[in-house]
Amino acid sequence: MSSIAPATLKAWISAGSELAILDAREEGEFGHGHLFWAVPCPLSKKELRARALLPRKATRVVCVDGGEGHAGKLASYLTSIGYSDVHVLEGGTPAWAAVGYVVFTGVHVPSKAFGEWAEHHYGTESVDPAELQAMKEADLDMVILDSRPMDEFVKMTIPGAVNVPGGELAYRIGDLVPKPETTIVINCAGRTRSIMGAESLRRAGVPNRIVALRNGTMGWELAGFQCERGVTRSYAPGTPASAALALQRASAFAAANGVKLISRKAAEAMLAEEGQSTYGLDVRAAEEYAAGHIPGFRHAPGGQLVQATDQWIAVRGARVILADDDTVRARMSGAWLRQMGAWEVFVIEDALKGPLETGPWKPVAPEVPQLPTVTPEALAAEKGVTVVNLALSMHHRAGHIPGSIWAVRGRIPPLPGPVVVTSPDPWLAHLGAADIPGARVLEGGLAAWRQAGLPVASDRTTPPDEACVDWYLRPYDRNSGIEAAMHAYLSWEIDLVHEVARDGDARFGAW
Repeated sequence: MSSIAPATLKAWISAGSELAILDAREEGEFGHGHLFWAVPCPLSKKELRARALLPRKATRVVCVDGGEGHAGKLASYLTSIGYSDVHVLEGGTPAWAAVGYVVFTGVHVPSKAFGEWAEHHYGTESVDPAELQAMKEADLDMVILDSRPMDEFVKMTIPGAVNVPGGELAYRIGDLVPKPETTIVINCAGRTRSIMGAESLRRAGVPNRIVALRNGTMGWELAGFQCERGVTRSYAPGTPASAALALQRASAFAAANGVKLISRKAAEAMLAEEGQSTYGLDVRAAEEYAAGHIPGFRHAPGGQLVQATDQWIAVRGARVILADDDTVRARMSGAWLRQMGAWEVFVIEDALKGPLETGPWKPVAPEVPQLPTVTPEALAAEKGVTVVNLALSMHHRAGHIPGSIWAVRGRIPPLPGPVVVTSPDPWLAHLGAADIPGARVLEGGLAAWRQAGLPVASDRTTPPDEACVDWYLRPYDRNSGIEAAMHAYLSWEIDLVHEVARDGDARFGAW
């Protein structure tokens, strides 16, 4: 492990060889200022993330932080588990900024910036909220498709919209919109998923008029219109009747962007090679993935993979292997990844032929201990127990065991009496409990507590906004200044293209 100067890291980024930049801070802290290609790997979850983000032990890795010393701890951990080319950026992001390099705020910056680039590059048509409202009032032949995941759609959407996450759009549009005369409007919460959803349909050759809703639900509400809340309208599950047409369209887009087709046998051989970092990702919907996927492949739903690539891919210069059932969603996602990051992308033609694994993805984390557990019923009957909740701060606000304390692993204060730790992630719960002498883990977490019919509390103000170090607050997450935050967020997205150009480390479209 060595320390390197900002100029050295800048040169390594430009060189184009394998490189991962891992930021050791919590994601809320990361969002307040980081390097363009940095990927969050917070100390609290390092055992669960590091190996997935870094599939090859010989990859060059640079650990960064905000100058607090977290990077050195992450680097020491990586070295201890066998990574051989690990470095720390001297002075962290403050030192990077001090020599004149660009520091970016926000999260998923490469993906967000790519969306803005795509709009400029392809000339994506958009309409503002007043135009859309006029279209609705004129009873125009049109559909509104919300390209976000269902959990975001339920919170708020444009009235009448149908939930079709971005990775499903090109796959299902033939069934959803069979007539070429129908206008298709794509929306999200802000800008880039609207843009990428609309542009995916355009790149696939869908003949309809396709527009993005400018500034999404934020723009809609800022214009004085009301969002719909609590609805779950979505596409029909299963293989669409128009799947053959979708394959034809996706094949042309993928081929034009250098996506390569391989067999499952060849993919498994690539993943076993030690000479280059290779990721295996399944881009289907969550229920399809859980029903059966290639062993070891992580779930990365296609739209989110393109819009939040840093959740799954950390290594520049890596290979990415994508899987689904009939290659449509994989080809569409792969073509965009080629344009955004110039990764070498492969799509498996026969992904589901052979042994499959069911259920959610399980991290390789041999450090996770198995500590004593307690059932929800037994915990409810105990007195004087302190319950520590390691869920995301936003999830704690939405629902938690009454009286429980929200915390981040590694930052848990001294607590009185016996302690029980809970988390939606059982691995994180056991890791957190191991830091507290005598602590136990709640079996099944909050989900099991709910299933047992036990009371659940919610409080939008706890933890307060300023304490949410694990979550970069979106405007809707805030308890004050929401309208100002919407304006700031939309301005931030629009300005990303200029900041990326000033930084100079992205090569969008230059695969």
